Amino acid sequence: MYRHLLHYGIHFLVPILIAFFFFKENRIKVVLILLMGIVIDVDHLWANPLFDPNRCSIGFHPLHSYWAILVYCVLPFFKPTRIVGLALIIHIIADMTDCLLL
Repeated sequence: MYRHLLHYGIHFLVPILIAFFFFKENRIKVVLILLMGIVIDVDHLWANPLFDPNRCSIGFHPLHSYWAILVYCVLPFFKPTRIVGLALIIHIIADMTDCLLL
């Protein structure tokens, strides 16, 4: 139960807090972009079974692969992709907590 609270708290609460504390001028736009980081979970649709609560997404799904994570970590270094990269990194951190707490 606590694992799921931590996982979904990072997915939803952390982006809202980051947007409200660090992006005051564009907080609504930034919070929406940060929350859209969840869109990389589309790769779960190709998994069999579709949802497995005891599966570690990191390294299993294509958009959660180590190569993809490497790309996500480069994105914040460029101004046009900074917030998108942050959104994807937050998503990966949320999924890593699942892997650590299995």
